[in-house]
Amino acid sequence: MKPINTNTRLTQHFTLGELIKSQTATRLGLDNTPDAGAVENLRCLCANILEPVRARFNQPFSPSSGYRSPGLNATIGGSSKSQHMTGQAADIEVPGISNLCLARWIRDYLQFDQLILEHFDPRDPHSGWVHASYSRDHNRNECLTYSRKHGYLNGLIETPYQIKQNETRKR
Repeated sequence: MKPINTNTRLTQHFTLGELIKSQTATRLGLDNTPDAGAVENLRCLCANILEPVRARFNQPFSPSSGYRSPGLNATIGGSSKSQHMTGQAADIEVPGISNLCLARWIRDYLQFDQLILEHFDPRDPHSGWVHASYSRDHNRNECLTYSRKHGYLNGLIETPYQIKQNETRKR
């Protein structure tokens, strides 16, 4: 594969290097180089999710996870269907903004394929992170909450009471 320029700007505020960085890949010597299709997906993700978030909150941030090669994804135990492997997803937090507030804003104002409030604890507004994905072809606007204890729940779950309601609906 031809070397890529990690300084390549995907959009005004985001570079390719930011979206493919991985301490795990570096530490283990794993190749985390995306193909041209994944780079284009990352560009769309930045334009349609990350840039609008940056503009709304007027706060610089860098995704904690963007593109993951299949080898990296398997190493960290990611889903075999993870949109990170196609460059369609990023995990984000915005300094000074609660992850619930961030997830609500994306849900209410942006088109997305999947939005997951992951490992959020209502007692700590900055806990967890927000997983957001964007597809050039079809966006489902699927909104979920994930925790180790309860797995995936529909919607943005903000309180223990909502968790109980969600579990009751599953039965």
